[in-house]
Amino acid sequence: MATAVAAAAVALIALLAYGVASQSKDTSIDDAVAEGERPSAPVSTLPALGRDDEGSLDDYRGEVVVLNFWASWCPPCVEELPLLERTQSRIEGQGATVLGVNYKDLPEDALGFVRRFELSFPSLRDRDGEYAESFAATAFPETFLIDRRGRIAATRRGPVTRAWLDETLPPLLAEPR
Repeated sequence: MATAVAAAAVALIALLAYGVASQSKDTSIDDAVAEGERPSAPVSTLPALGRDDEGSLDDYRGEVVVLNFWASWCPPCVEELPLLERTQSRIEGQGATVLGVNYKDLPEDALGFVRRFELSFPSLRDRDGEYAESFAATAFPETFLIDRRGRIAATRRGPVTRAWLDETLPPLLAEPR
């Protein structure tokens, strides 16, 4: 009996280890950017947050986009919203914008944060999380800098900082329109 229980425990541990290993995070975007490449950013049409229309990253082709995945239930996301709003104010006259993508949130909760932080940048709703998955986004917030041609130029897995934005944004803003 003890041998059967031990064998079952070993089989269960092996199955769990296989499950964890098979769920490894896709790093292809991060790897490409680290090698100096600029992979095309995934595009999807999503509902606009707080409006009765839709939007897409393609709507901003020709602009530099600070694409930020956020949620109201994510404390680091909420902490970085004021910095993103200040960034929007700094870059909007330079052919650039912050574009939020609200991840799996209730619309009323997300809109509450838009009002609380007086966010002027647009946000789209990723209701089912599929758009975030196309960026391999799993630990929010996550931010992607998109160049004027719709390619990913920089990634930030975790909260953005002023230092990161000051380092990564100016070269993109200086690229020709």
